[in-house]
Amino acid sequence: MDLFVFRKLLQFISTTTDISEINIKENIKEEAQQVTTMFSGISAKLKAMLPSILFALVVFIIGILLSRFLISILLKGLKKAHIDKTARGFLKSLVKILLYTLVGVITLSLLNVPMTSIVTIIGAAGLAVGLALQGSLSNLAGGFIILFAQPFKSGDYIETPDAAGTVESISILYTKLVTTNNETIYIPNGNVSNGKIINYTQRPTRRLSLEFSFSADSDIKKIKEILTEITSAHEKIIKDPAPFIRIGRNVGNTITIYTRVWTLTEDYWDVNFDLYELTKEAFDKHNIETSRNHYDISMR
Repeated sequence: MDLFVFRKLLQFISTTTDISEINIKENIKEEAQQVTTMFSGISAKLKAMLPSILFALVVFIIGILLSRFLISILLKGLKKAHIDKTARGFLKSLVKILLYTLVGVITLSLLNVPMTSIVTIIGAAGLAVGLALQGSLSNLAGGFIILFAQPFKSGDYIETPDAAGTVESISILYTKLVTTNNETIYIPNGNVSNGKIINYTQRPTRRLSLEFSFSADSDIKKIKEILTEITSAHEKIIKDPAPFIRIGRNVGNTITIYTRVWTLTEDYWDVNFDLYELTKEAFDKHNIETSRNHYDISMR
């Protein structure tokens, strides 16, 4: 009885093994057919799309070359229009991005990519960039205002609510200043464009105003003659309009004489320091003392 059962079991195992091998072979054959069909479909689609791909590639290359040609023409035009070098660089970058984006959109449309998908991708990318750089958008807008309104340019000496110095460069987000102590300061364009800007070097000439105070019993006529002689003799002081030397304030025992002269902007500080030195020497020579604060102290 046991031998009979054992033989039946061997027959069952042998039959099951044959069936499993047949199933595996059939599965492998089906998978191979599916892969072959898939690659055949891809190959057929590539063959059908090959002309479009080649045409789109040609259009892309021509578009890039044409964009570079247009950018070079734009730069020549801006240079002839005497646009600031920094503004030219900024415009070049902006136009380059726009033209390259346009070439990319045209290329994708030739490859039958739906325009709605392209617009959606561009919009999503713009939204993501905007959210990531929302703190810098004011600086970007400030950069546009500075570059196109041109309240100053590279080389000008300006004063802002944050700092003062010579403008070395203007980028999209920051304005770079160099102070008189040779310190470099980067100011966000948003702060610059939204605040008060004093440009000391925009005009070719500049007026220098000095005040000299004396006691009321001083020889004011002699003092005015000395100041007139000094300002008339200085070679860097402009003679037309003529120097202005008048009493501007008379308070208590103190008389203040205003001295106002015009000079070239680049000579401003030389004239400023020269006048202080020359007037000091002249007043000492004629024994004229400038007024100082006096305090009367009564003691009981």
